[in-house]
This record gives sequence, C-alpha cells and structure tokens, in this order.
Amino acid sequence: MFWPMLAIALGFLGIAVLGVLAVKVFIEAQRLGRQVTRTTQRINRAAEGLERAATDLAATGDALR
Repeated sequence: MFWPMLAIALGFLGIAVLGVLAVKVFIEAQRLGRQVTRTTQRINRAAEGLERAATDLAATGDALR
C-alpha cells in the first residue's frame, strides 16, 4: 500500500513542478514579446528619422545644382 501511494504522490508532485515551469515559461514569453514590440517600435522610429534625413539631404543636393 505504501508504494502505490508514493507513486501517486510523486506523480502529483511531478505534474505540479511541470505546471510551475509552464507558468514561468509563459511569463517569460510574454516579457520577450513586449521587448520585441518595443524594439520594433524603436527600429521603426529610427527608420523614419533616417528617411527624413535622406529626404532633407536630397533636397539640399538638388538646391545646390
């Protein structure tokens, strides 16, 4: 009777540990998603700034001709 109860307890403990790890992975995945979103926004802002600078430079070059 002892061994079956021990097997059930260890099985439950294993499932509980897997559940905790799954929650940690989910939280980290959400954090990574937010970080990717912020980085994408920063890249888009930098690209827009570069585009504006290139437009201004092209206009300056045309004015010098």
